[in-house]
Amino acid sequence: MSQAITTENNTSKQRLYFIDIARSIAILLMLEGHFVHDSLALDLRDEGNSIYYYWKFIRGFTSPVFLTVTGIVFTYLLLGNDQTPFWKNLRVRKGLKRVVELLFWGYLLQYYAFHVLQCIGVGILTIISIYGISRLIKVIPLWIYYAIAGILLFSSYLYFGLLPEGEFWPKNAPAFLQNIFHGKHSLFPLTPHMGYTMFGAMIGVILYHAKDKVKTPSFMISGFLIGLFLYLFIKKCLLFISEAALFQDSPIYRMDWLFEKLGMVFMILSILLALETYVLKIKKTNLFLKVGQSTLSIYIIHMIVLYGSLTGRGLTHYFHERLNAYQIVPYTLIFVLTFVVFAYFLDQIRASLSFVLTPLKKLTNRLFYIFD
Repeated sequence: MSQAITTENNTSKQRLYFIDIARSIAILLMLEGHFVHDSLALDLRDEGNSIYYYWKFIRGFTSPVFLTVTGIVFTYLLLGNDQTPFWKNLRVRKGLKRVVELLFWGYLLQYYAFHVLQCIGVGILTIISIYGISRLIKVIPLWIYYAIAGILLFSSYLYFGLLPEGEFWPKNAPAFLQNIFHGKHSLFPLTPHMGYTMFGAMIGVILYHAKDKVKTPSFMISGFLIGLFLYLFIKKCLLFISEAALFQDSPIYRMDWLFEKLGMVFMILSILLALETYVLKIKKTNLFLKVGQSTLSIYIIHMIVLYGSLTGRGLTHYFHERLNAYQIVPYTLIFVLTFVVFAYFLDQIRASLSFVLTPLKKLTNRLFYIFD
């Protein structure tokens, strides 16, 4: 999603740039992560090597950051129109349009797999659905709905994560359907990855209702400490719970890694919020932020350039597991910087293609009754 998050108080509008920063960091880490993972020679993939170990560690929380931030941004903007009826909420209709776009591009780029774009698309659809249910059933706060959804999705790993290798679910279902949950080409299955988007939606609700407190030290410290607790102690807590009578012999502790990564996301967002508040002087026209606001375009082009999606031939045909220790750094830098330059010229590219993009946008907007 490319929308900016803005909070309003009585005197001014205050933009929360830390979300844009997180999104920019995530997309840049994705670019270098995909390139290195595809190009690095096999004999250099030694976890005993501290450089490779920490690279793999950092790569492990790139997608959780991206999925969580998606939930934050969309939910925050959705609640901005909370006073309007559900179907008249422009953000609902824009969200449904985005769902279709993400599913379209996801399957166009990799028709045989269920990847991150599809996971995000279904995540947005789920956020909208839960929001609609909460408008009808106002028994509990909205953030609890999303928290419950996140916990249930994480808990699904206790079943899917323990299935024997080669056993897919639903059994005897088409591969297209299996990939959504647990299939041969489930790269980002809903169970459990969409849990991060639900927890992001939970954070988005909290941020929206705590506008005036977001940039206070207590808010930042609380977020960081919650993340630190999840990262350091969640496994011990789950082991303790598994010993309770209700959960005896349950492998509940095996979903610790999901909550550990969520804890890392909490800590990263809290640190970025503190940096934005006390250290960084961020301008609206900032190339680094623009990279994060162009994630869908960057993702689509990188899939074409690196993996040959749509064209059938990409960089992977030349560099796959072939680069040595001296080549991998400069080649990765060139790859990433290419997309930074792409983001810089993206507005000009769109302007030059406006004769196609503008009518197409008007047509698709009409289909979803978007007339802003």
